[in-house]
Amino acid sequence: MALVTTAEVCDANPQLVQSGELRALQPIFKIYGRRQVFSGPVVTLKVFEDNVLVREFLEEKGNSRVLVVDGGASLRCAILGGNPVVQAQNNGWAGIVVNGCVRDVDEINGCDIGVRALASHPVKASKKGNGEKHVPVTIGGTRIFDGEFLYADTDGILVSKMELSV
Repeated sequence: MALVTTAEVCDANPQLVQSGELRALQPIFKIYGRRQVFSGPVVTLKVFEDNVLVREFLEEKGNSRVLVVDGGASLRCAILGGNPVVQAQNNGWAGIVVNGCVRDVDEINGCDIGVRALASHPVKASKKGNGEKHVPVTIGGTRIFDGEFLYADTDGILVSKMELSV
């Protein structure tokens, strides 16, 4: 898809917004990483204060996908740090959306990848390996499914059941 703004996508697809096939996430995310505009097919992950599965996913080839991590909106530790973000950049991920915290912000901001998170936090996550892959997640009241499409820019984040163009 050519880079268009999320506002243009909404304006061009009012019927999809009305039907719920195109959903805007609540404006709760901070912008990290050098890539402020990104899009791609969604891969979902659900974890809580544990980042083993996050790291495992980002070690895979990204193929311009977007990893959406439901971290339960925890603000008690970071479930994504600089090293996995560097790996994600090198493995071709388009972006990462974290319903939780990140750390190593300066390192993340140096990477050519899009990252959205609720906040930064210096405490690292546990390493138990708990979580669920490829499951529906709910972030800020919006349900997101594996295989949907995500579009992010400085205006916000959209999720669609299908790939969109304007």
